[in-house]
Amino acid sequence: MGYAEAKEHRKPPSYLWGPSFLLLLCALVRLELLPAPLLSAYLLSSLAAFFLYAADKSAAIRGARRISERTLHLAGLFGGWPGALLAQRLLHHKSQKGSFQLAFRFTVMANSAALALYAYGRPGG
Repeated sequence: MGYAEAKEHRKPPSYLWGPSFLLLLCALVRLELLPAPLLSAYLLSSLAAFFLYAADKSAAIRGARRISERTLHLAGLFGGWPGALLAQRLLHHKSQKGSFQLAFRFTVMANSAALALYAYGRPGG
């Protein structure tokens, strides 16, 4: 299979999932289905997670003390997964380690489930 054929079989860019999720949250806030502070929390958590991944990548390159995988996963679990996903794809960090990706996907699902339960439990939800 040549380059042209391989290019046709690529999956959609996964780095778009995080920003797409944040855009969906923007729409839900605009429609007053979710409170604006929730969007702010996701944006700040995503920014913090992105910087954690960037700091860990930098430490890995320098051979310095690393940020624990547990900390990276907690950042994703508490709403920073869109920024974490973007960092994984843009910085090429932790994107190939299978065990990390499995745990990361679990944190995304857990966070999304918690958000859905919150939204469903709200008056009018």
